[in-house]
Amino acid sequence: MARSLVIVESPGKAKTINKYLGRDYSVKASYGHVMDLPKNTLGILLPGEENGRKKRKKSKTSNGKPRKPAKTVRLTDDNIFEPTLEIIPGKRKVIQDLRGAASVAPAVYLAGDPDREGEAICAHLWQVLTRPARYAIPEDEEAKEKSSNGDGGEKKEAAKAKPPARKSEVHAVDRRKIFRVSFNEITPKAIRAAFEHAGQVNENLVDAQQARRVLDRLVGYKVSPLLWDKVRRGLSAGRVQTVALRLIVEREQEIRAFVPREYWTIHAMLDAGEPPVFEAKLLKYKGEDIEVPNQADADRIVAEARKANWSVASVTQKEKRRNPPPPFTTSKLQQAAYNRLRYTAKRTMALAQRLYEGVELGEEGSVALITYMRTDSVRVSADALAQVRELVPQRFGAEYLPDKPNFYKSKKDAQDAHEAVRPTDVTRAPEDVRRYLDDDLFKLYQLIWQRFVASQMVPAVNDQTTIDVSAGDYLFRATGSVPKFDGYLRVYQLPAESADREDDEKGEEGEGRALPRVAEGQSLRLDQLRPEQHFTEPPPRYTEATLVK
Repeated sequence: MARSLVIVESPGKAKTINKYLGRDYSVKASYGHVMDLPKNTLGILLPGEENGRKKRKKSKTSNGKPRKPAKTVRLTDDNIFEPTLEIIPGKRKVIQDLRGAASVAPAVYLAGDPDREGEAICAHLWQVLTRPARYAIPEDEEAKEKSSNGDGGEKKEAAKAKPPARKSEVHAVDRRKIFRVSFNEITPKAIRAAFEHAGQVNENLVDAQQARRVLDRLVGYKVSPLLWDKVRRGLSAGRVQTVALRLIVEREQEIRAFVPREYWTIHAMLDAGEPPVFEAKLLKYKGEDIEVPNQADADRIVAEARKANWSVASVTQKEKRRNPPPPFTTSKLQQAAYNRLRYTAKRTMALAQRLYEGVELGEEGSVALITYMRTDSVRVSADALAQVRELVPQRFGAEYLPDKPNFYKSKKDAQDAHEAVRPTDVTRAPEDVRRYLDDDLFKLYQLIWQRFVASQMVPAVNDQTTIDVSAGDYLFRATGSVPKFDGYLRVYQLPAESADREDDEKGEEGEGRALPRVAEGQSLRLDQLRPEQHFTEPPPRYTEATLVK
């Protein structure tokens, strides 16, 4: 009995999916894209060019007769900026294998990744399968592959004796039996749902990928030569690369143009009669905010404050709640992996790809551990929410589970095509798979798991105390904050204060600092009064994390 064919991008993904589909399906890999723009030419129709090439300068043919003017491409033409795609060199064997399998399969399912690139790969596969005559493999490619493989003379003679198959001998695959399936996670339930709702390639996504690819080629091919001529050979321009370079250059210009400005702060160490001795910082003078621009002013204020009576002007106590962060989007994953693990964006995405496609977990075989890692959404499926809300009280206690699920809003311009990056099965804790993963994979999976679980826990609660201290006309302020309930921080701890933190991880004033119990009007003893000199600092240079942000 013939088996249905499923085509994915990579062998790793094929292995994981094949385990869930069973014997009725054969899963093969395309090893990425099968078609692309030509390497040695622009491959795009531009205004003022004929058939994708610049206008001919010759006015006569080889026999001396006047050349008939060719129709040039105009901005009003429908095919303006149309790319000319060709089969990627080296993909001959892959395509022949896929064509052979597709020709005998009762159905063909294109299962590329659920994004623009995946949709384009599926569209190109559809074309090479259904239009073999139009997208024929160059005959000289076979000889090139044989010579590169070092085949002996006997094989070369055999090749001469048996010419390559003619275009007409390659049969087109019936387009009615080709379907597109898409899933956000490689799990039995997600795959089953995708095959139950198989559809066709989304041409809008394909057009979006094609537009991006054309822009990449135009910027790279048209701007790079200018850089070689005007700046230095070997430099390159790119659709994203050049924009990022502008941000970096503008930031560097800000840094070089920055003029530091001197300012001073004044700190008092005060004793309330019981520990701890606490520090207060000068805030106001006669009820108005105060700035100390130089040492002379600082010395004058210190001299006046030393003579004053120090007492508690007011005490304010309140609970401060820190809400859990949402699950990861792609950019937030890259930022957190850099800040916490020092992984580059490229390294993070390569590791996440492996976790998404599947890793070997002993007797379980190949298992996909996370959902698709390219997303701008913080949305989570109802099944995943139910699973994590069941896990939190079992693992950490009922007091860590909010009464209702935490829902997060994606950014206004988010495409929201896929879920947030999360574990496919949250009950598979990092320590359960530790022995199967290398250190890098384990750390990234642990980070994703912790962030997702934390997103469905209660806020952390701190007791924050603010003490205002009067010293004559001067007002000093001390702030302390001590943990009351760890909440989501039980599983997703904040990085050290000295490390880079994300926006939702910024430390509170006085974080981790305890203050003594004092009462309004209570006298205080001045232990030390010290001025400190500072200079304003320029904006920092970009790190990978802040540039991604």
